[in-house]
Amino acid sequence: MSYQWDFSGVWSRWDILLVGLVNTVKIAAISIVLGVIVGLALAFLKLSTKRHLSLPATAFIEFYRNTPPIIHFFWFYYALPVVVDISLDPFVAAVLALSTQSGAFYAEVFRGGIVSIEQGQWEGARALGMSHVQMMRRIILPQALTRMFAPFVERSFELIKTTALASTLAYADILYQAMLVNSETFRPLEVYTTIALMYVTLLVTASALSRVAEARLTAYR
Repeated sequence: MSYQWDFSGVWSRWDILLVGLVNTVKIAAISIVLGVIVGLALAFLKLSTKRHLSLPATAFIEFYRNTPPIIHFFWFYYALPVVVDISLDPFVAAVLALSTQSGAFYAEVFRGGIVSIEQGQWEGARALGMSHVQMMRRIILPQALTRMFAPFVERSFELIKTTALASTLAYADILYQAMLVNSETFRPLEVYTTIALMYVTLLVTASALSRVAEARLTAYR
């Protein structure tokens, strides 16, 4: 017997799914911004010649790169109140989990971009009498940005998809709202097909915007 598709129940609850989409975009955007800040700090610390700075940064990065993301969500939401008596709401816990995890991956993207610059560029900047900050701002980072861009975008897309784990904390993202709609309609195929299409639309749009940004970055360089 062939399956009879019926999206009417899903369409009648589009407002619930729209709330989930907005919440997903919100949590992803905030986590990317905070992740970039964390990633830059970790990258510069790891590049430091001082071991008391580079070793903790390396340990942080390796921990997050080698543990499942869901553990980070559970740690901030369930374990933190037990360990330090601090309770976080699902939104804050999810943002902390996503931003620290993405920060660890961004750190390697940023570090790789910086060290990929030819040694002659560094030596030339020093020969001109530039300080380290001037050298990074005027010579190294402008060149490294174009090399970082593609892996940065790819990692950001992974973060957007990882936001689905926030539903395990009862945060009202797309997946959590989909579960609510499914509990009302009992049409899982239609509900989750719709959710898949929403993710595809979101990421395709983000991909198009990233290509525009990359083109402008290349032209500016």
